[in-house]
Amino acid sequence: MSTDIEGKAHHGEAIEHHTDVYDEKKGVADFKADAILAENAEHNMTVLQAVKQYPMASFWAFVISCLIIMESYDVFLMGNFVALPYFITRFGVEIPGQTQIVNGIEVPVKVIATQWQGALQVSGQLGALIGVFVAGPLTSWIGYRWATIIGLMLLNVFIFSFYFANSIAVMFVAQLLEGVPWGIFIANAPAYCSEIVPIQLRAPATQMLQMFWAIGSIIVGAVTYCYNGVENDSAFRIPIALQWLFPTPLAILIFCCPESPWWLTRKGRLEEAAKSVERLGRRSQVNSGETVAMMRRVIEFEKSTKRPSLLELFKGTDLRRTLIVCFVYSAQNLTGNLIANQAVYFFRQAGISVNTAFALGLITSALQMIFVMFSWILTTYLGRRTIYLWGSAVNTILLFALGIAGCFGKGQAANYAQASLGLIVSVLFTLGPAPASWVIIGETSAIRLRPLTTGVGRGSYYIVEIPCIFLASYMLNPTGGNLAGKCGFVWGATGFICLVTAYFFLPEMKGRSYREIDIMFQRRLPARQWKKKIIDINDDE
Repeated sequence: MSTDIEGKAHHGEAIEHHTDVYDEKKGVADFKADAILAENAEHNMTVLQAVKQYPMASFWAFVISCLIIMESYDVFLMGNFVALPYFITRFGVEIPGQTQIVNGIEVPVKVIATQWQGALQVSGQLGALIGVFVAGPLTSWIGYRWATIIGLMLLNVFIFSFYFANSIAVMFVAQLLEGVPWGIFIANAPAYCSEIVPIQLRAPATQMLQMFWAIGSIIVGAVTYCYNGVENDSAFRIPIALQWLFPTPLAILIFCCPESPWWLTRKGRLEEAAKSVERLGRRSQVNSGETVAMMRRVIEFEKSTKRPSLLELFKGTDLRRTLIVCFVYSAQNLTGNLIANQAVYFFRQAGISVNTAFALGLITSALQMIFVMFSWILTTYLGRRTIYLWGSAVNTILLFALGIAGCFGKGQAANYAQASLGLIVSVLFTLGPAPASWVIIGETSAIRLRPLTTGVGRGSYYIVEIPCIFLASYMLNPTGGNLAGKCGFVWGATGFICLVTAYFFLPEMKGRSYREIDIMFQRRLPARQWKKKIIDINDDE
C-alpha cells in the first residue's frame, strides 16, 4: 500500500499515469514502475506512519478480529461447563464408592462421563472442520464480506438449538451446527487482516486474533465465575444465551467494511480495488493506483490459467507453503494450548477448590490478553521465527516442569505448584507461539490460493485437535487417566518435536512484501537463509 510522498501536485500528474494499471490488457512492464514505488513506500514506512496513513485498515482488522470471540467463547464455555457444579449435577455420572458432604448431606460424587466430556469439546471443532472447507471456495467466489455475513446469520439460528437443549446429546449436535460458521470466520479472519494492512502492520493486525481469543475466554470466565454457585438451569443457559450479543452487530459492521483489495484485484475488479485502498487509508496520503499496480504485479507472478483449487495446494512450491500453514496451525494443540483451553478443569483436577479454580481461570485469561499485546512489539521488531522458536522452547521446558510437579502427590504445595505452572504455560503460550502463528498463517500462502490455504490449514488444526481433546480429557478425568500435572510430560514431548520441526522448516517473513515471499518460495530457499537473503526490487522470479 503506497503513500504519495511527492505532494499533491505530483499526485495530480500521476493519475493519468496510473490509468495503465486499470487496463486488464496491459502487462506487468506497463505498470512495474508504479508497483516498485508502492513496494518501496511500504518498506520505508515505520509502524507509527503505517497506523497514521491507514487508520481505517487498523479499524477494520479490529472488527474482523472480533469474530474470533465467538469461537473462543464457546470453546472455553464447554471447558468451563465440565467443571460447573450445577452442570455436573444435572448431566454427570456418579463415581462408584466416592461421596462428598453438601449442605450437611452425604451425596455421591459426580463427573461428566469421559466420553461425553471429550465429545462436547470436539463437537464445535467437528462443525468448524466442515466450515473451513466451505470457507475457501465460498470466499473465492463471493468475497470475505459476504462469506462472513452468511456465517453470522447462520450462527444466530444455530444458537437456538444450543439454548433449548435438555441433554448432552442435543448439545453435541447444537455445537456441531455452530461450528460450521466458526470455521468460516477462523479461515477468513487472518487472511483478510493480512491483506488490508501494509507490511509493517501485518504482525499486530493478525495477532489481534489471539487477543480476541483471550477476550472471549475472559468473558466466559467472568460469566461462569458469577454463575458457578447457581443451582438451576440459569447456571448454563444464561452463558449460552449471551452468544446472541455478537452476530447481528458484527454483521452490520462487516456489511459496511471494504472488501479486500487483493481479492478484488484477483477478480479483475481493479477500480473497485483502488476505491477499497482509499477507504482503508487517508485519501490525501494514499496513492491507490500505485498500490493496485503492486498487487497486480504479485498476482501476475502467481497467475495460472486454472481456477484456484484444493489440488493446487499440494503441488510444486505451494505444497511447502501449505505444509507450513498446516504445521503452525496443528502445533498449537501440541505446545500447551489445550491446557489453556481447559484451564479451569485442569485447576480442579490439580486439587484447587471450585471458586479458586474459576478465579484462576479468569486471571489466566486476563494475563493472556496482556501478553498478546506485548507480543505485538516482540513480533514486529524481533520477527516471527525468533518469537515462535524461543516461545516454544520456554513452553516445552515448563511443560516438563509441570509433569515433574505432578509426580509429588496431592499435597497442598504440589497442588499449587501444578496450578501455578499450568497458569504460566497458558499465559506464556500467548506471548510466543500462539500470536506468532497467526502472523505466519496470514503471510505464508500465495495470494490467489489464500482463502483455500487458510481453510485447509485450520482444517488440519481441527484434525489434530479432536483426538488431542479426547486425550487431554482422558488424562485429566478422574474416571480416566487421572494424571493431573503429569500430563505435562505428554505435552512437553509433543512440544519438543514441534520445536525441532520449526527450527528446520519455518522461514522468517518479517518485513517481506508478498512479492519477495513468492520469489523466495519459488527459489526453494532453505528456511534458515530467509532472514539474510536480499531480493532485488526489480526481480519478478
